[in-house]
Amino acid sequence: MKKIGLIVGSLRKESWNRKVAQVVKGMFPEAYDVDFIEIGDLPLYNEDFEAPGMEPASYAPFRKQVEESDGFIFFTPEYNRSVPPAIKNAIDVGSRPYGESKWGGKPAAVASASIGTSGGMEGNMALRQNFIFTDLIPLQQPEVYLAGVADLFDEKGEMVEDTKEFLQNFVDAFVRHVERF
Repeated sequence: MKKIGLIVGSLRKESWNRKVAQVVKGMFPEAYDVDFIEIGDLPLYNEDFEAPGMEPASYAPFRKQVEESDGFIFFTPEYNRSVPPAIKNAIDVGSRPYGESKWGGKPAAVASASIGTSGGMEGNMALRQNFIFTDLIPLQQPEVYLAGVADLFDEKGEMVEDTKEFLQNFVDAFVRHVERF
């Protein structure tokens, strides 16, 4: 069974990206164990934490989840034309100490959503830059930039059918990407 970690960059209680991630979680084949890797309680990375006895308690379980995962989908909004600090911090925590990255060689994908017209594209692209150094292997196509995300859910909070079909194609492509490893 393949284990996939979903990482949501927005910590907001009513995060649109978490809502999208929740829909995506239910789209995987039964042979996949898909769950959220929470990042909200990770203290900001500080190299001083690498000294014996200094590591925050939340780092070890987070790194273990990353290490045990076979792949990742990152869901990110766009903050000031980049990624939210929480998602960048999570990447940094998982990549340290130097030479012991838990991310390396694993497949990953990015989906971004925003209420604006760009669909979080700048945040999406900035996040992909982090994949280069951490050796995450990105799914290149299809790209997911969900613009006007508030309009992609109906009055009952259900995602509209066209968007669900698009995201199912994304999940299917990601599954094929994961199966190559």
